[in-house]
Amino acid sequence: MPAITADTLTLPRVAAPDPAVAARRPVLSVTTAPSDYEGEGFPVRRAFAGVPVSALDPFIHMDQMGEVEYAPGEPKGTPWHPHRGFETVTYIIDGIFDHQDSNGGGGTITNGDTQWMTAGAGLLHIEKPPEHLVVSGGLFHGVQLWVNLPRAHKFHPPRYQDIRGRQTALLASADGGTLLRVIAGELDGHAGPGVTFTPITMVHATVSPGARLELPWNPAFNALAYVLAGHGTVGDERRPVRKGQLAVFGQGGSLSLAADPSQPQAEPNLEVLLLGGQPIREPVVHYGPFVMNTRAEILQAMEDYQAGRLGVVPAERMPHTGGE
Repeated sequence: MPAITADTLTLPRVAAPDPAVAARRPVLSVTTAPSDYEGEGFPVRRAFAGVPVSALDPFIHMDQMGEVEYAPGEPKGTPWHPHRGFETVTYIIDGIFDHQDSNGGGGTITNGDTQWMTAGAGLLHIEKPPEHLVVSGGLFHGVQLWVNLPRAHKFHPPRYQDIRGRQTALLASADGGTLLRVIAGELDGHAGPGVTFTPITMVHATVSPGARLELPWNPAFNALAYVLAGHGTVGDERRPVRKGQLAVFGQGGSLSLAADPSQPQAEPNLEVLLLGGQPIREPVVHYGPFVMNTRAEILQAMEDYQAGRLGVVPAERMPHTGGE
């Protein structure tokens, strides 16, 4: 996993929380993500499948994309598609992805980069590997997270944040056994570069074999830990977790997890995506690429999309249909 790395001995340390002050969060559940296919046929794991919406709020959906080694000609992306009412966060661990929208935004993200798209009032969007990667093939691995928008910001004008891996706040655990990449939000006073309408924390943790990670966690946020690679345990209960599983924590001011001393040969560390957010506690109606507060708003989004009010595919990217 080449997502930004560093020597933990040289990084600022996150203080271990005092259990007398910050109560440890219990583990409420561990679920296994089912495998599926997205877009033009790239493999994904549906990280939040089977988890109650109330436990996820303000998060809506998350896919682990890959990890897959494409042969030449195999890399795949998504066709043009609409979004309204939420934010998509695409974090690339391995590989390269191009993105473009109907407002003229877009760019390329690669190892350790994050593309933060606020769909807001709505747009059309496409994600795909660059042509040279399609020709050569190669490794692809990433995550796409959907973050809900509060009712007051559902129709905010669309915007992008292209966050380069080098902008990520790099920290070490108190014992130096874990590398922490803060992509958004705050961890022990250290802020990540992502700017959000809904207060959240997003951290990619690499836990060395045998190391235990104890972190302070905002008690007003929920707490989720998704295993990207490796084996370990979560909570004081030391519940076993492995690649493709999501742990949901209960209330408290700190959380803990640990890496098994022995890891798979291809996955030398426990890799975990830690997510927390302030629940919005508003009605959620989710249909396909639209996340709104009411069924009527979903119907309006569909009507607006069909009428071209969410944008049109740029002419130069439209498929040729014949004729002059």
